Amino acid sequence: MRGGGAVAAGGGLLLLPRGVLLLLGVCNAFSLEIKASPKVRAFVGEQVSLKCSFKSSFPITESLTVDWTYRPLTGGQMETIFHYQSVPYPTTVGKFKDRITWVGNVAKGDASIAVQSPVMSDNGTFICSVKNPPDVYHNIPQTTLIVTERGLSFQLTSAVLLSFLVFLPSVVVVILLLVRMGRKFGVLKEKKKSGCKKSSIEVSDEPEHREADNCLGKVRKWCLDCVDTDEEDPY
Repeated sequence: MRGGGAVAAGGGLLLLPRGVLLLLGVCNAFSLEIKASPKVRAFVGEQVSLKCSFKSSFPITESLTVDWTYRPLTGGQMETIFHYQSVPYPTTVGKFKDRITWVGNVAKGDASIAVQSPVMSDNGTFICSVKNPPDVYHNIPQTTLIVTERGLSFQLTSAVLLSFLVFLPSVVVVILLLVRMGRKFGVLKEKKKSGCKKSSIEVSDEPEHREADNCLGKVRKWCLDCVDTDEEDPY
């Protein structure tokens, strides 16, 4: 009897690994594939969607359930913030009370939710879990939510816009002045090229002509004076 018991016990031990392998095979066969965004950024007070999609090897039935859990970035226990089975059941307690909205469609493999009026203390890890019996085993994707103030980015954008509005007219004025100076310089250059420049000979001859004219004028005046004198004194 003892020997038989030992054999039975040994048989049980031999059967145990087979059962484990069979169970693992069933788990692999009945498994869902879930996809979720690894990181989502949001702004304070603006609704943000947490995307979650799934793919099941079995038809969708009323037994399908969706659960969303949350854990703060600072650490702590996971808490369920949303449950779905035929109809959505948002949490009625905790920090997410009345702030979770169902935006998914299980018929299309969508199990997404939206968080209303997010605040910076909502930063944390969200996990989407889907079960569609007998499909109940799946991967566990995590989504990290980062909520920030939009005011910071808005101020930066305003500063850039203000700088642009201030410096753009200055740049335009400088360009116009440069163009005007360039045109003026070009006109002066053209005048120099087209103007009649007197040679050194012509410049030096000018005084001589003037002196000659003066001399001829004096001689003419002297001759006229002589003629007038002769006519007055015939002897």
